[in-house]
Amino acid sequence: MLLLKLLVIPGFLLLISLAGKRWGPSVAGWLSGLPVVVGPILFFLAIEQGQVFAAQAATAALSAMFAMIAFCVTYAQVAQRAAWPWALAISMLVWATVAVVLSLIPPSLIFSVIAAATALLAAPYLFPSVQPIVSGPKPKSDKLLLRMVAGALLTLAVTLLASTVGERWSGLLAVFPVLGSVMAVFSQQTRGSGFTAALLRATATGMYSFAAFCLVLALTLPSLGLPAFALGVGVSVGMLGVTRRLLAKPAVTSRSRVANE
Repeated sequence: MLLLKLLVIPGFLLLISLAGKRWGPSVAGWLSGLPVVVGPILFFLAIEQGQVFAAQAATAALSAMFAMIAFCVTYAQVAQRAAWPWALAISMLVWATVAVVLSLIPPSLIFSVIAAATALLAAPYLFPSVQPIVSGPKPKSDKLLLRMVAGALLTLAVTLLASTVGERWSGLLAVFPVLGSVMAVFSQQTRGSGFTAALLRATATGMYSFAAFCLVLALTLPSLGLPAFALGVGVSVGMLGVTRRLLAKPAVTSRSRVANE
């Protein structure tokens, strides 16, 4: 089990990073909306802590999307005006503050759905307006090892602490912006703030897939058991296809404006 924890999430992060390297920030951000971190964490929680515990953690993770999108929006906004250490520190503070507030609210699937839907619907209007992304020189290093190690450490930390922090914080911590923070910092360092904003905007759009996965688990895990994960993955992938169309529309509009100019 320990070996799986050390390999599953880093493997997913590697695949997303390679896809982003080949197809750009929008694809990387969009794919990061897949439950590649929270999925394995909830799976391990279901095995080690029970399916009801994991379903409650999934409910908390769904509400934690509000904190995750707050992180993305804050980083994108601050990055337009400050270097990455400030952007990272302020956005992490925002994430932590929102997570603490969420932890104090009585757990409820209805509340989690409302919180996630509010964040998803508001996100497109909160990101900074940036110029269309143009291709630049390829970075010398994409820090894949750092991303993989961070994912493995988060998995270990959450699953090991689950028995003491409870299902609420297990779900909240499962949505800690490990991949988002690493990609954002690296993108700002190598490609600039506009590139970073585009990546984080795509991440927020891709999180419809994440929300669908958590909702399916919260609803079906207690009754279906572990097969609920297969159902959740199927719904998540289907939602990813829908969001890809949403993501493509702004890109087409931007290209049209550039052509007209």
